[in-house]
Amino acid sequence: MPRTWPLLPGYRVRQGSEADGALLVTFMQRTYQEVCPTRRSDHLQQTVEQYLSDQTPLWWVEEETGSSDQNSSQGVGCLWLGSAVDQLRGDRHTHVFLLYVAPEHRRRGIGSALMHQAEQWAKARGERQIGLQVFQINQLALAFYQDLGYDTQAYWMVKPITAGAS
Repeated sequence: MPRTWPLLPGYRVRQGSEADGALLVTFMQRTYQEVCPTRRSDHLQQTVEQYLSDQTPLWWVEEETGSSDQNSSQGVGCLWLGSAVDQLRGDRHTHVFLLYVAPEHRRRGIGSALMHQAEQWAKARGERQIGLQVFQINQLALAFYQDLGYDTQAYWMVKPITAGAS
């Protein structure tokens, strides 16, 4: 049985597993739909299949229902972590694959509590930093991470390649 612990009044955190792949895809789709509602998200299933493992921990935030039955809880957020390499220093560091809190549960401290969990996991591994990617158009997320002390280290730039272009 997955370990649970209190988060904030009315919520608890449950550690996920590889068996949660389908739910993780659903939460990733919610994130992308908020940022890019017209974009397809077929690739997210493949991303989860490729990267979700016992080396990439996953935590779920659930509403407390008064019942000890985990099936009676409703998932309202999640945190999925992995590892990356800092391209300037060459150090391994924690990378946030996904942080998501359902819109109706935001601004209650859930995201901050999950990011604190990420920091604790990184510290336990002896890592010195956490990295993540935020879409430039997601101003609320940018402000959230800046409030937590995150700074921009690089810009991810893309150029679409079209047939016949040189």
